[in-house]
Amino acid sequence: MEKTLNRIHPVSDPEATYFLQVSWEKDLGTGFGLLLSDCQCAWTGKVSEADISREAGDIEMDREKYVEELRKALIAGEESAGKYNFLIS
Repeated sequence: MEKTLNRIHPVSDPEATYFLQVSWEKDLGTGFGLLLSDCQCAWTGKVSEADISREAGDIEMDREKYVEELRKALIAGEESAGKYNFLIS
C-alpha cells in the first residue's frame, strides 16, 4: 500500500492547517482511502472505483483524465501547490 501525507490550507479557513493522508493499493483509479486531521480531530473515508467512475460521468470528464486530476490534487504535493483549492465543510 502506498501513502502520501500533505499539509493543506483550505480556502474556507486559510489560517487553518490540515493534514491529508491518501492511501491506495494499485493506483487512485481503483479506489483510495482518506484521512483528514486538524491535529485535534480526524476524519476518515473511502472512495471506491465505482465512486470515481460515477463522479467522472457526472462532470462529463474522461475517467482517466479525472483520475489524473485526482492524483494532482490529492497526492502530487509541491508539484501542484497553489493549483487546487480545498473547502472543508
